[in-house]
Amino acid sequence: MKRIKLLILLAKKGAIGEKVKVTLRDLGEELGISPQSVLRLLEDMEAEGFIEKSVKGKKTHVGISPKGLTFLEELCETISGVLYNGVIIGEVISGLGEGAYYVKQYSHLIEEYLGFKPYPGTLNVRVLFPRTVFDALCGVRPVVLPGFVKEGRTFGDVKAYRIKIGDVDGAIVIPSRTIHPPKIAEIVAPVCLREKLNLQDGSRITIKVVKS
Repeated sequence: MKRIKLLILLAKKGAIGEKVKVTLRDLGEELGISPQSVLRLLEDMEAEGFIEKSVKGKKTHVGISPKGLTFLEELCETISGVLYNGVIIGEVISGLGEGAYYVKQYSHLIEEYLGFKPYPGTLNVRVLFPRTVFDALCGVRPVVLPGFVKEGRTFGDVKAYRIKIGDVDGAIVIPSRTIHPPKIAEIVAPVCLREKLNLQDGSRITIKVVKS
């Protein structure tokens, strides 16, 4: 664990692609260990090939080696796979009142591409975990509802990601031009989710992304 903490600390200090000046005292204070322990840790990690170190007089410069960078990348991928596993935890919020209009315009495409006739409205959810809706959808292939022109107005493509809330199927929809921040998930479903699941503003819900 101390090796991981030290690699992350060095990365924060800019020790990627170059060596940076460090002091054993400062590293020890940030890691919560003694300078002597930092010295032993640096020596061990240098011997293992995770860092590259040079000492000139009282100045110590440390950089993360290619092996160390590979280790951090693999660690990041592993953690992301565990945390961002297609589960979204959020709370219900009120929308801007425009959902019904756009669902009506795209209703025929939702029925054709997603297989259900949507309730004329959307459920808006503020994402609490992970950081943004895009983190949860990363690596998931969307169903693309193609754009169209209607009565002289252009409606752009919409990316739809199949989800389940309890036993209800639905989809998170992300228009090509959206006014919602990345913390907001807009959901369509064949039923009124507020009524079906007894939801109100502030209700906590768990959304599971269906990976095709």
